[in-house]
Amino acid sequence: MTHDLITSSFNAVSTAAEVVDGNDLHGKRLIVTGGSSGIGIETARALAGAGADVLIAVRNPEAGRSVADDINTGLDSPRVTVAHLDLADLSSVRRFAAEWGKKPLHALIHNAGIMATPLTRTGSGWELQFATNHLGHFALANALHHALAAANGARIVSVSSRGHLRSPVEFDDINFLERAYDPWLAYGQSKTANVLFAVEANRRWADDGITANALHPGGIMTNLVRHLPEDVIDGFRTDPAAVYKTPEQGAATSVFVATSPLLEQIGGRYFEDCNQALPYDGGPEPVGVADHALDPEAALRLWDVSEHAISR
Repeated sequence: MTHDLITSSFNAVSTAAEVVDGNDLHGKRLIVTGGSSGIGIETARALAGAGADVLIAVRNPEAGRSVADDINTGLDSPRVTVAHLDLADLSSVRRFAAEWGKKPLHALIHNAGIMATPLTRTGSGWELQFATNHLGHFALANALHHALAAANGARIVSVSSRGHLRSPVEFDDINFLERAYDPWLAYGQSKTANVLFAVEANRRWADDGITANALHPGGIMTNLVRHLPEDVIDGFRTDPAAVYKTPEQGAATSVFVATSPLLEQIGGRYFEDCNQALPYDGGPEPVGVADHALDPEAALRLWDVSEHAISR
């Protein structure tokens, strides 16, 4: 990499609360997609605890309200609200953005996601993981562009995964029409798309005061694994080599990217364990960021494909 690495005093065991400690977020408005489960809950909790007004955008508003009530109970005043959002449904994305309007949005955290689902296509024919993990968030960020620009220093946080190491975006067959469907390759290319989005969004929107970065939160046993067979889940849980974070630790890098003063006007990068990741070295350890995820030509191509997809 040609730029200086962003490093911090935080690491893999740091929690979201520790990362945001000392940051005063009063007066800041933030959106967390998928904020009613897993690391989304702890992301919202830490941000609200630092004074931010947090809207959790969820498919199940009833679950969202339960989470909001729980977080707000521990605060001096209610700071977490809930709105419906189905990222696989572009009409839902448009309604959500219209309801937000143009009031300044200081951070948009693309946290929601699905993993290793059976082959499913949206009504528009897109493979579900690509549609949910990437296209829905792409449409959301574009629909909220004016609100982000109005904040004069907004951040977009794109929650990717080390799963991006599994696959680049296969532009010739994104939807597995010609090749056999592999749920992990589909997940991998959707997570690569999350990084490429940050690269191109940052290039396009930095002059509007908007920066975008991507991250791997770490391995966390959340309901993200709900589509996997029970024997696979059991294998994850009993693997002696596996190291899992708590949800509070898993939310730390999202909160770091969203709030750290170290990232002022910094974008187009990929973080893990609250530090900028080194390039992946091709070895067996899934650590670092793959070249294909930071490729500016692939990022531009993905943007064009995505604009066409959401305009249909």
